[in-house]
Amino acid sequence: MNNSFISITVSCASRQEARKIVNRLLAKKLVACANIVSGIESKFWWKAKIDSAKEVLIVMKTRRSNFKKIETEVKKMHSYEVPEIIAIPIIAGSKDYLDWISRTVV
Repeated sequence: MNNSFISITVSCASRQEARKIVNRLLAKKLVACANIVSGIESKFWWKAKIDSAKEVLIVMKTRRSNFKKIETEVKKMHSYEVPEIIAIPIIAGSKDYLDWISRTVV
């Protein structure tokens, strides 16, 4: 596999915010698919103290070459000062699924 595909995670403050981000990225054909997972409890360091939040996690599949465009779009719409936007390489996957991603995104 040539590592040309990635999975991107973005945590959001609400399902509404997650849907807004996903809808924009799908409309622009920057991602082929997005899973919106509710019920996430996050614990993290913020402004020199441990904090926590109820969040919604987006998991998106796309081409690696789309990362910068996706990052730019997410930052425009996201409510967080420093949103999580993390890409993980897809090191293996069903050929049919990866071909579908390739055909679906720009």
